[in-house]
Amino acid sequence: MKQKMKLLLATAVVFAVTFVACKKSATDADYTTELATHSDDESRFSSESDAVSDDINNTIDTYNSFNGRVDNVTVAPCNATVAVDSTSNPKKITITYNGLNCQGTRTRTGVVVVSMPLAQKWKDAGAVLTVTITNLKITRVSDNKSITINGTKTITNVSGGRLRDLVTSGSTSITHTIASSGITVTFDDGSQRVWQEAKKRVFTYSNGLVITTTGTYIDGNTTGISEWGTNRFGNAFSTSITQPMVVKLDCSSTLRLVSGTVTHNRLIATVVTTFGLDANGNAVTTCPTGSYYFKLVWTGVNGVVHTVILPY
Repeated sequence: MKQKMKLLLATAVVFAVTFVACKKSATDADYTTELATHSDDESRFSSESDAVSDDINNTIDTYNSFNGRVDNVTVAPCNATVAVDSTSNPKKITITYNGLNCQGTRTRTGVVVVSMPLAQKWKDAGAVLTVTITNLKITRVSDNKSITINGTKTITNVSGGRLRDLVTSGSTSITHTIASSGITVTFDDGSQRVWQEAKKRVFTYSNGLVITTTGTYIDGNTTGISEWGTNRFGNAFSTSITQPMVVKLDCSSTLRLVSGTVTHNRLIATVVTTFGLDANGNAVTTCPTGSYYFKLVWTGVNGVVHTVILPY
């Protein structure tokens, strides 16, 4: 009987120690790597999706059959070729990437096909482009990290108008929306996920093109959602733009993201990410000589506030 009691007590002690250890591990866990990686993944996906849209805008504006211009002038993205089929229905533009972007910061390989009904002009209000992305692999030169995108999205010219005419036509703004019910993202660790996006982009002109982006999807009480899905770690997320993302020409005449704030929801912690900062986390007020930075802030399960600053 005594031996049996000793065994029960020993078992109880082992259980108690194990429970305390597990509780301590869960309380003290540091999720810095996971949250920082996810924030970087989402930022890269969002910016690369927008970069494709920008290339399409620049390309489509040069062809009479698509945009109502009187001439056709080929303007292709850096290290990319453009093929135009203006007689089929739908008519198509095919962009094939094979090298560095114009800034030399990323390499891109893959194909983007833009299609539109034959009788439609992109300058018309309500015109819709269907964008099919096939094996678009974007590799960041600074660290050789890559993402690969496959899927379809639509771009709608809500207001009508041509971006090139913002300077001369007297138009104050042009509004596009972007929507996708599923784009497959493959990360450099081999994991593959399906993400969705819903954005509004407003184009204005102030000493150069200015693009202001907000999210348009609503999930319950969460508004302004621009992307959502499951991240590379298998956790559901949604990203809300809480302060508009502003892209404009910087001192080097390059379109760059200069300000904005997003909130990553539904993760193990809510992460607030602020863009347009210097390496110390302060807002950039003069022309940067190198990278912009974004700052991630979240509160861990133990109440400690974490901050991470990364370049982009």
